Amino acid sequence: MLFSSISFLYYFLPLTLFFYFAVPGKLKNTVLLLCSIVFYAWGEPKYIFLMGISILLGYGFGLLVEKYRESLLGRSFCAVSVCISLSFLVCFKYTDFFIENFNAVTGLSVPLLRIALPIGISFYTFQIVSYTVDVYRGEAAQKNVIRLAAYIAMFPQLIAGPIVRYADIASQLERREHSFELAAEGIRRFVTGLAKKILIANQLGELCNVFRASQEKSVLFYWLYAFAFGLHVYFDFSGYSDMAIGLGRIFGFRFLENFNYPYISASITEFWRRWHISLGSWFRDYVYIPLGGNRVGKGRQILHILVVWMLTGFWHGAAWNFMIWGLFFAVLLTIEKLWLLERLRKSRVLSHFYTLFFVLVSFVIFNAETLGQAVSDIGGLFGAGGIPLVSAQALYCFRSFAVILAVGMIGATPAVRIIAERIMKKSMGEKILHIAEPVVWILLLLVMTAYLVDGSFNPFLYFRF
Repeated sequence: MLFSSISFLYYFLPLTLFFYFAVPGKLKNTVLLLCSIVFYAWGEPKYIFLMGISILLGYGFGLLVEKYRESLLGRSFCAVSVCISLSFLVCFKYTDFFIENFNAVTGLSVPLLRIALPIGISFYTFQIVSYTVDVYRGEAAQKNVIRLAAYIAMFPQLIAGPIVRYADIASQLERREHSFELAAEGIRRFVTGLAKKILIANQLGELCNVFRASQEKSVLFYWLYAFAFGLHVYFDFSGYSDMAIGLGRIFGFRFLENFNYPYISASITEFWRRWHISLGSWFRDYVYIPLGGNRVGKGRQILHILVVWMLTGFWHGAAWNFMIWGLFFAVLLTIEKLWLLERLRKSRVLSHFYTLFFVLVSFVIFNAETLGQAVSDIGGLFGAGGIPLVSAQALYCFRSFAVILAVGMIGATPAVRIIAERIMKKSMGEKILHIAEPVVWILLLLVMTAYLVDGSFNPFLYFRF
């Protein structure tokens, strides 16, 4: 079930909120868990059993790890738990990838299993792994299985993150605040994310589809596509993160931010501190630092960066273009770490263009269906194959999508937030915003509902991860 769907907005969510706020505090986790199960089963009922097994294993191993934490047995239980959780992920997400490459190398024809990918498995697997490891590191294990299950299966962040760590919300699972103010704050955040998704990301996604179907490619069209997809993936994913954070706030949880205006970055290093923050910090704390992090020599540090970014790329999908995408960033981050970062600080403008250029190129690789298509698309950015600089269709699309591209570019910066903050500081500004804000949110919701009823283009990119 998509957040940006009529069934979620006008059926599932209102009923969930009704039951959640109707029951006493001690039953709220139970209601949240049951509603999360319904949410997940809506599209994939058979995979509820997989999630249930994963939760029970995480719960049991968490208790064992805490009990034997100071001994070799505790470390063994932690390792077994991590291996089991990751084995589920590998089995469902990567089995066919390994078989395809085995067949390519050996010339054999081992049949593919064609196992459907359980939605959200990449996210809830990482949450279970981090929970078990945190218990081994000293965090108290959760004795109440309902609380742990509610944390792992919680529908606001189940399908697309952010990756919420147990330690960050452990106390909130036991006791959390609910108020009209928090609910209103959550609703505003949710509607903002929904607007990002429906009004901006979906429109930019249509431009990307037009490009793919076009027989009149040109250099301008390739760059138009690169900009459109770079903005599309940002508003698509950050919009879902906003919706998740907003829903969490309504239910009394405070999830950490997942995006912080990454396109204003002046280096690739800064970009990855602002983009998908929960994933970057997860790999830092559970892979990079345990490998040795910065406590080892330069050679080992470079090796660790390569390992982390190869895994980051592979986490996004079982395809070589994702691996190349991850290694592409590994190379850039290594170059910055060794000598480029200090030089970039001398000119914020040039460093910003450098960052934007390589990020857009990276997303061209990211969105390719095959390595061959990735090579062809990158070549197209630079006129390879004798394609023209401009084509009639590229100019038509530029004119047709100019407004949404401009809105996307402005919306990807803090400009709107800064303007709103300045208005709030004026004597009448706060009163005007308080009156206008509810009207704006209601109008936005009506417009977005019209888009959904009309059956407009409404995919979600990160479902496949």
